[in-house]
Amino acid sequence: MSTSSNRIPPAPVFKPFNLALIQLGQIGADKAANLKHARDMIRKAVNGEGVGGTHGKPDLIVLPECFNSPYGHVHFPVYAEPIGFRKGEKYNVESSQSESVKMLSEAAKAEGVWLLGGSIPEKDPSDGNIYNTSTVYSPQGELVATHRKVHLFKESETLTGGLTTNFFDTEFARIGLGICYDVRFPELAMISARQGCHVLIYPGAFNTTTGPLHWELLQRARAVDNQVYFSMCSPARDLTAGYHAWGHSLVFDPMGSKLVEAEDGEVILHARIDPKILYEARAGIPVTTQRRFDVYPDISKGLTG
Repeated sequence: MSTSSNRIPPAPVFKPFNLALIQLGQIGADKAANLKHARDMIRKAVNGEGVGGTHGKPDLIVLPECFNSPYGHVHFPVYAEPIGFRKGEKYNVESSQSESVKMLSEAAKAEGVWLLGGSIPEKDPSDGNIYNTSTVYSPQGELVATHRKVHLFKESETLTGGLTTNFFDTEFARIGLGICYDVRFPELAMISARQGCHVLIYPGAFNTTTGPLHWELLQRARAVDNQVYFSMCSPARDLTAGYHAWGHSLVFDPMGSKLVEAEDGEVILHARIDPKILYEARAGIPVTTQRRFDVYPDISKGLTG
């Protein structure tokens, strides 16, 4: 759901669920091969392969940023696909011109899971702009939400920034969306938390310079500041590629404790998300009820309707 102008409905009751992050490797120039490999890894995640896969079938599976193409501003226009999602309108996957959307929809439906399809380069036919876009699918294979990366770093040479904050509701949680560089802007996470998100998930691809400095620090800060679960899913590191991703996909709980962390290679991570930790954090350190909006503004005000 985009939250730029719509009244925010009540969040679903937060329930325990199983999360799987796919730190995808073997991302090369052949898009069809990339999509096939991602599909194979989704199947493996469902079957419990990877680290920590003892909690049962994942309820939500996450792919990394730009999982269907090489990473870099020169590649985005070449690999961009039209998606054509419009908030509030039912999306027809069968008539979609995006091969990535069709694969992700099929995977979600066939495996019966929620699927956050990392991000892909998207070309909007209405204006020709190219975006870095996350897509989200229900277990019925429906495309239910998208998020266009709001904040751009060096990609602004070819990409346009998104204009909305976004989340999606499942039967177990409200989940806020962002992509990579978005994590450096605490306002986005604060807005998501204020709008009832229990978990924030940002596909991302920090490099080997910023990764060791800030990757973990920023995620832990967003988790603790907002008393939410926070996770980022990275591509695996490939030293033969033009861009060297940091890897180290992570999940933090609302107290800033690390639940799981990858190294730099291809791997599937599994984590159990427990609402009890969120409620205990908010009861013990009640920042969610002690903010002073009489002293400073509520930055989510004006986005709720």
